[in-house]
Amino acid sequence: MPDKNVEMWGGVECTIRRVGNDYTDQLESSGHRYRLEDLDLFAELGIKKLRYPILWEQVAPNSLDEPDWTWTDERMNRLRELGIDPIVTLLHHGSGPRYTALHRKNFVPGLARFAEMVAERYPWINNYTPVNEPLTTARFSGLYGIWYPHGLDDHTFVRIQLNHIKGTKAAMRAIRKTNPEAQLIQTEDLGKTQCTPGLQYQADYENNRRWLTFDLLCGRIDEGHPMWDYLCTHGATTEELMELVNDPCPPDVLGINYYITSERFLDENHEAYFGHHRVSGHERPDYVDVEAVRVRLVELTGQYQLLMEAWERYKLPLAITEVHIDCTREEQMRWVQQTWNAANQLKEDGVDMRAITIWSLLGAYDWNSLLTRPGTFYESGVFDMSGGTPRPTALFKMIRSLAHDGHYEHPLLLSKGWWEREERFHYHHHCPTHQTS
Repeated sequence: MPDKNVEMWGGVECTIRRVGNDYTDQLESSGHRYRLEDLDLFAELGIKKLRYPILWEQVAPNSLDEPDWTWTDERMNRLRELGIDPIVTLLHHGSGPRYTALHRKNFVPGLARFAEMVAERYPWINNYTPVNEPLTTARFSGLYGIWYPHGLDDHTFVRIQLNHIKGTKAAMRAIRKTNPEAQLIQTEDLGKTQCTPGLQYQADYENNRRWLTFDLLCGRIDEGHPMWDYLCTHGATTEELMELVNDPCPPDVLGINYYITSERFLDENHEAYFGHHRVSGHERPDYVDVEAVRVRLVELTGQYQLLMEAWERYKLPLAITEVHIDCTREEQMRWVQQTWNAANQLKEDGVDMRAITIWSLLGAYDWNSLLTRPGTFYESGVFDMSGGTPRPTALFKMIRSLAHDGHYEHPLLLSKGWWEREERFHYHHHCPTHQTS
């Protein structure tokens, strides 16, 4: 691939999620847990790096004193033979094994010990994501009650998020004892919230909160930060926040995940939204929280501008670490092309933009219900698993061409995606002006 283009990376959806006492495993659903040969298919794409799991729950489900490396040994050895550089994830929307949990005191030392074990066993691995999307997982597990431990309050949310960040820092410190060159590629969903004027306070809160993972790791949250009072009010101590300020763990690469649903619109006018979406309130009135792409008169910020905001805020290398849309094959191709174009434009404009990551190569299961209704829904990726074995889709040829040649041409790419067409609108908000932050 020409040097002027960003790299093409890949990823495998690998969430082990807990709801109550029940676990589901995306690698079981896709069958990848039993197919080593999938890695050879991935290699045919020409990807440089692969986001890949060595999950705490999988390797040490009963005790850190009784790890089972059989599966990971086989996969890591094969990736090394294929010349694919793994970006290893230790916790992917999970809560850890049953002997810990995201809000418990033993989470941080447990994750650090597991990370040290991984690094000692595979000292050649250079890229890590100890915790995937900490803020997203903290929200779903601590604030919205969807995943274990099903918290519904700010205190649980704050404690989970701080455990994620302190665990990431401790994990990287443990890893770097073995491999001082190990890189932290920290993933997080990045969107933006717009609103009616009456909900500006809520949009301000959410638009400050969206940076929480990166701001904490970079040691930016001191007494002058807009999230300081919120965090301290809900259980964070001055000492633990200042410890991150005085001894930060900045990512080597900011991994930005952006979905068409990442940008939100808040409106207290319920009647305009058919009562279809979740109604909630952070402090005072109830409101609807909907996908901004579905609301007429709301202009999306878009991938390019959001990534530019991240670059201007941190001046750290960037990669788009999840590129996926649940739609027809044609629309998936358009989404990849738009993301590829945005990333390369950013690089051309002086941003240290490293790669885009096709997610997920084998598709994903049950994300339409946030993993709460297992076995009911499948969305394909570069390979279609609906027949039980990986079948290359039209994306395969496209990704391979972008990875090898830096370009791909197809008549379908001349048309706009649904997110740019008139048909995308489901709602029309009636407020004369709306706010962005």
